[in-house]
Amino acid sequence: MTNPTLIVTGASRGIGRSIALLAIERHGANVVGVARSKEALEQLSHHIEHDLQLKDRFKFVVGDVTDESTGAEALAVASKSWSGRVDGLVLNAGVLDPLLPVASASTQDWKRNFDINFFSIVDIVQKALPALRESKGRVILVSSGAAINAYHGWGAYCTSKAALNMFGNVLGVEEPEITTVSIRPGVVDTEMQAVIRVEGAKGMTPEQHAEFVNYHASKALLHPNQPGGVIAALAVKADKSLSGKFLSWNSEELGAYQQ
Repeated sequence: MTNPTLIVTGASRGIGRSIALLAIERHGANVVGVARSKEALEQLSHHIEHDLQLKDRFKFVVGDVTDESTGAEALAVASKSWSGRVDGLVLNAGVLDPLLPVASASTQDWKRNFDINFFSIVDIVQKALPALRESKGRVILVSSGAAINAYHGWGAYCTSKAALNMFGNVLGVEEPEITTVSIRPGVVDTEMQAVIRVEGAKGMTPEQHAEFVNYHASKALLHPNQPGGVIAALAVKADKSLSGKFLSWNSEELGAYQQ
């Protein structure tokens, strides 16, 4: 069997970095990582090639996911590098901004959030559909608990993630040969959490902001490898019965993907 080929967005740090690494280490995947930071992608590539001694398993594309050429380039690199196959997309890139109440945030800020968190995902999925139909592949959408729980000051983020969940549901209906799953990764120790602790007070209620500060203080944040490992496993072997669902990374239904 050929090694599965995945495209992972937001791969330079946090959950995305863990997904890329664990897909390669645990599942023998080939990965195209996409992010804006060339330096961080080069460091990840060096780690895989030299520290882990896993040659020719990782390629990367430096670019903004809102630029339609970025997704097209990632698909081209995957196809050129590994026998023309694309077996899965892990769509993880996302932003919290604007961290402001609806009354204060500009429409342009909301549009920028949706361009990153939603429309960039629609674009790359559309481009990848022919390859994914052929491989009977998988689309894993990194969602959030904020898709179903409203937070003061998180309006754009909450609604873009809710839209993402419905997009996954629709794909599950429209594309029966492709398995699409939306995943709630939990509260993870990432740069986004640091932003919430530092800047969250300007948009959140004091009680909600204190809750997130306490996650860090009490060491309750998840390591990115915890949800990242489940997402990597889903990207290479998610069962068809999961298609269209929104699930928490540690749900009982995903027990077979937890390591």
